[in-house]
Amino acid sequence: MKAQTSFFLILISSLSGSQGIFLSAFFTYVPMNEQIIIGRLGEDIILPSSFERGSEVVIHWKYQDSYNSYNVHSYYKGSGHLESQDTRYANRTSLFYNEIQNGNASLFFRRLSLLDEGIYTCYVGTAIQAITNKVVLKVGVFLTPMMKYEKRNTNSFLICNVLSVYPRPIITWKMDNTPISENNMQETGSLGPFSINSTLNITGSNSSYECTIENSLLKQTWTGRWTMKDGLHKMQSEHVSLSCELVNDYFSPNQDFKVTWSRMESGISSILAYYLSSSQNTTFYESRFSWNKELKNHSDFSMNLTDLSLSDSGEYLCNISSDEYTLLTIHTVHVEPSQETASDNKGLWILVASLILVLCLILLIWKVKCCTERCRVSTESTHDDNASDNAEENMRLSGSVQEMREGLDNS
Repeated sequence: MKAQTSFFLILISSLSGSQGIFLSAFFTYVPMNEQIIIGRLGEDIILPSSFERGSEVVIHWKYQDSYNSYNVHSYYKGSGHLESQDTRYANRTSLFYNEIQNGNASLFFRRLSLLDEGIYTCYVGTAIQAITNKVVLKVGVFLTPMMKYEKRNTNSFLICNVLSVYPRPIITWKMDNTPISENNMQETGSLGPFSINSTLNITGSNSSYECTIENSLLKQTWTGRWTMKDGLHKMQSEHVSLSCELVNDYFSPNQDFKVTWSRMESGISSILAYYLSSSQNTTFYESRFSWNKELKNHSDFSMNLTDLSLSDSGEYLCNISSDEYTLLTIHTVHVEPSQETASDNKGLWILVASLILVLCLILLIWKVKCCTERCRVSTESTHDDNASDNAEENMRLSGSVQEMREGLDNS
């Protein structure tokens, strides 16, 4: 980029006024230089601008949109001047005042927002030079995504979720390393930043799945992987080992990560154990859970669950997550009654059945007895009634005979 140089004749009158002295001077104008700067939402950034050292420095930073320009920060006469600064930049900009004399006109920009995106120009003028630098500021955001496993009634779903991202990311799914399409994506935030859920129905599938979310502006990529292990069948009172290993292909040696073991029951996830690599702290929420310390030192976070009961049947999920990766491993455990328990249960059922049979016999005998008693009482009552009727009849016959006898005697 070539500088444009202008030649000036300057007439300086002597103090005595007797004659004029002609001096020559050179003034250089440097055409606009452009840079692209990428910042992150909510963070601070420096918009660079440099110039050749000179005296009488004047600096004007401006924001330019399609219609207007806005004053961002000004400096002249040896100090900053913010009288005409646009209110959106209040308390958010500053210059490196101690470096201006060394040719540094860079702008320190605090707490970036998406509205700060755009074109900024920096004009610097000195006694011998004028330069304009152009900075194109782009702002992105990429909060760490996550992969979640959900049960909805009898259906199973994988969800790739990013709470805040800008610009819109590229989301891809793979099944057994083969690209697949999904048509269930939910997005909120019309202008950004965006919150996005990408959901895949995996009901009845034993395949492995991979979800990738890429922010092309920030050149940042996150990957989530899902693996389902074969079902485990155990007897009551036994123990089970659930495998979960960190894959070195995804996690660098010095990268912080966390490990969470949880159990899925009726669509609700309950945490069983938690490990944080940065502090080496381990927290257990289930006393029967444990892992081998030696294996843990070799990035093996397989867990042991002891003294199994029938209620321990279900799905167990291991989640290893960092800023760049999430590995989900799921185990399905089936706990069956032990032979001892089955035998005890069988004996108990026989005892219960015997008691029920005895009760039925007692009830039957009681009913027969009651019926017999009622029949006897009824029979006796019938005999008494018949005897009473016969006595009354006899009395009537006796009276009739007596009356006939008295009639004969009178005649």
